[in-house]
Amino acid sequence: MTLNQLVLRSMRKNIKNYYLYVFALVFSVTLYYSFVTLQYNPAIVKEIGSGMSSAALKAGSYLLLFIVIFFVLYANKLFMNRRSKEIGLYQLVGMSKGLVTRLIAIENIILWLGSIILGVLMGFVTSRVFAMILLKILEKDAFVELTFSLEALLMTVIVFLLLLIVVILQTAIRIRRVSLLTLITTTGVADEKVKKFNAFHMFLGFIGLAFIGYGYYLSTSLLDLSNPDLTPNMLLFKMVSILILTVGGTYFVFRFSVAFILNLVRKSKKGLMSVQDVLSLSTIMHRMKSSAMSLTTITILSATTLGILTLSYISYYSVDTVAEEAIPYDYVMYEDTGFDLIEEFDKEEIQYTRDDIDLLAVEADVRSLLVKDAALNNDISTRLTIQVVSQKDIQSKLPNLQLKEGQGYIVGYDSLRAENIRIEAQKPIQFITSTGTEEVFITEVSEEYMVPNYHSYGFFTVVLEDSYFQKLLNDPLNENQMVVGMELQEVSQLKKAEKIFEANKVSVEIPYPSGIATKTVSVESQESYRLDLLNELGLTIFITGFLGLAFLITTGSILYFKQMSEADEEKATYTILRKIGFTTNEIMKGIHRKQLFNFGFPLAIGLAHSYFAVKSGWVFFGTELVAPLLITMGVYIILYSIFAILSAGYYRKVVEDAL
Repeated sequence: MTLNQLVLRSMRKNIKNYYLYVFALVFSVTLYYSFVTLQYNPAIVKEIGSGMSSAALKAGSYLLLFIVIFFVLYANKLFMNRRSKEIGLYQLVGMSKGLVTRLIAIENIILWLGSIILGVLMGFVTSRVFAMILLKILEKDAFVELTFSLEALLMTVIVFLLLLIVVILQTAIRIRRVSLLTLITTTGVADEKVKKFNAFHMFLGFIGLAFIGYGYYLSTSLLDLSNPDLTPNMLLFKMVSILILTVGGTYFVFRFSVAFILNLVRKSKKGLMSVQDVLSLSTIMHRMKSSAMSLTTITILSATTLGILTLSYISYYSVDTVAEEAIPYDYVMYEDTGFDLIEEFDKEEIQYTRDDIDLLAVEADVRSLLVKDAALNNDISTRLTIQVVSQKDIQSKLPNLQLKEGQGYIVGYDSLRAENIRIEAQKPIQFITSTGTEEVFITEVSEEYMVPNYHSYGFFTVVLEDSYFQKLLNDPLNENQMVVGMELQEVSQLKKAEKIFEANKVSVEIPYPSGIATKTVSVESQESYRLDLLNELGLTIFITGFLGLAFLITTGSILYFKQMSEADEEKATYTILRKIGFTTNEIMKGIHRKQLFNFGFPLAIGLAHSYFAVKSGWVFFGTELVAPLLITMGVYIILYSIFAILSAGYYRKVVEDAL
């Protein structure tokens, strides 16, 4: 029999093993080609340009390449483990290691070439879908054609041919270094089980839980800006400490805590263990030593992926709110700018309401507004320049607001500002005037925005009763600026209004409160600002979503492949159980418990890690936490559960075929 004939016969015989490997290859090629093609898609280049956007896509392709390499090398390792006995038998009948290596190399070349062709064809089709999704996220109205990119094809072929060489070298090194006996017994080696837990193991299990708990605690105070001891070096130290504590704690939990807890559960049974207990508790304990590192890696990868996805989605989800906060009206004009726009609106019969707002930059001491602990800290500077407005000027925005003499109402106090300065209502604020210090009682603190971001100076705004506002307006210490806000009455006129806005932009130099510098601002449009944010954040959410999907499928597939290998190794056990009378459903009850742990436990810890990571700094990414967090986690759990269902389905097939 020639080597070529042996290759063909071997491939036919191993068809049941090849589909896993082929899936990994085709999936990797499809993802990579689809993503790289986006850089050369004419519709994408036209709508988002070729500068920073192209650089972002290129950076994303490098990250995707890392995921692909990790996935393919792991799949190849698993594939070699499943064929180790066959490779050992080849050597046992007289084939040299070099000849066996050539045999496996030829098989790999055939599989890889076929997978590259199939993956490119699938990527050619899916690339249009991904391009449409990207343009949908960016709210670009463009037709996407099904285009073939020669540049993307060359990059894909070069990358995967180089990766093929690495895989062949990996296989050759494994065959040459591993003994014949090891190859034959690889799939039959049982994992070690720690039969007796001493005090040291118990201590390490407790340390793992304590590490994770303390890491979570540190994350809750990571960005406590009211803490005067929070220096850049201290911040870096806390971040590194959190990383070490959570990663190390996760490994200890899987390596010691889980096995210890399950051992206590097993002992509580007092020897009366059902078949479900044996198939769940015992198998998990037997494999926990060898599985600890892989489960830790999957957990950390899942937490990192989910955290990045959530933060990106928070930014995207908050675009509308951020635009409304930055520009509270549909159109905002400063000082004497933009009146040509008003004339054009009137000429084109654009229906709008108009608010003329006097803004005062007033120096104030907010110490009395601070929460008790912060107010007692004299190291915190509490004299700020803040904006004040009259109640009558923003009556259309707050129609139910009624202030009495000496009262004020704070707006624009969002979660980000709460991180900088923590205040509460039902307390006075002190204004610095030319006649001395005067107090105004703050009735309520609100997140609503009435003043454009530029004029809020990064802090909140105080709405004052009209008579007192007039008094401050006449004070020579205070600087006055005029803002005109225009709100469209008909949403259907927005597109028409935007065209008029683009043709009538006017800029003006406005001084900062200190008077030593100016800033150029123009007539501002909330819709234009929102679309600019989408252009900045839309590509980011697409790239992170794409990479997150790749990470999700990679980690889920790794667990799925691992469970398939374990199912094949345990087939003899299922055969014995079937022979002594246990039904498939009875056996599957224990297997379902095992799958719930193998998939559910890493997912649960990953969700907890990502939650505390996101919670520590989400305010810098957007205005809303709960909805984006729940949506992202919900989608992740649903997609992750698919692999658990597939794994349980494979176990059922193995159990049914065991007899």
